[in-house]
Amino acid sequence: MGIVNVTPDSFYTGSRVNEEKDLLLRAEQMLTDGANILDIGGYSTRPGAQDISPAEEEKRVVTAVKAIYKAFPQAVISIDTFRAEVARKAVEAGAALINDVSGGTLDERMFETVAQLSVPYVLMHMKGTPQTMKSEANYQNLLEEIMSYFSEKVRVLTRMGVADIILDPGFGFAKTINHNFELLNKLEHFHIFGLPLMAGLSRKSMIHRTLQVTPEEALNGTTVCHTIALIKGASILRVHDVKEASQAIKLVRSTIN
Repeated sequence: MGIVNVTPDSFYTGSRVNEEKDLLLRAEQMLTDGANILDIGGYSTRPGAQDISPAEEEKRVVTAVKAIYKAFPQAVISIDTFRAEVARKAVEAGAALINDVSGGTLDERMFETVAQLSVPYVLMHMKGTPQTMKSEANYQNLLEEIMSYFSEKVRVLTRMGVADIILDPGFGFAKTINHNFELLNKLEHFHIFGLPLMAGLSRKSMIHRTLQVTPEEALNGTTVCHTIALIKGASILRVHDVKEASQAIKLVRSTIN
């Protein structure tokens, strides 16, 4: 899953695109490099990110989805949003998957919308909001609490008729650096749900702060963490650098298979 941010403030500057020609060039390169999914986001969810209106988010992402869908009709487009109406408009414009960082907690209409649209849904774990999540990184038992969260939400989604659910433990969302590495170490525990796992590790603070480098210098560390996630059974990598992730996938598959 290649990350395409139509935002001015995403944490990794290399992921930002704001002109249509740059957007299409980025999409084309990612597809050429091996992306199976293009994830379009118009609301930065980095810690402390500025809140924007639903109208502004919708304007950003629907325009981007329409442009990519027209230029690359074979591409699978994902909409990265926690707002149900933005998700609906993006799917109507050509998106085929909803990636919700809030797991339905920030918009009570999201689960109903996913069920109505009959599209796959990425269910991610987060506490609080992007503006408050750093203060929410408190757990008695990290793994048990996330397992309980997924168990309840998968039960609700399944009861509503949502058939295709992907789990994302939410690296960096209401989690300390130690929490993130604990999750990566125990990622295989989530196979108990029998659902695909997505890992969003690319250039995150758990990597660049541990290595004492910038996000721009965190590609090598990202590849190491991607390799660990793949070995532990991740089905999807959400990445800024598609070529390098595709190479990691090929090498891990060659080793394990």
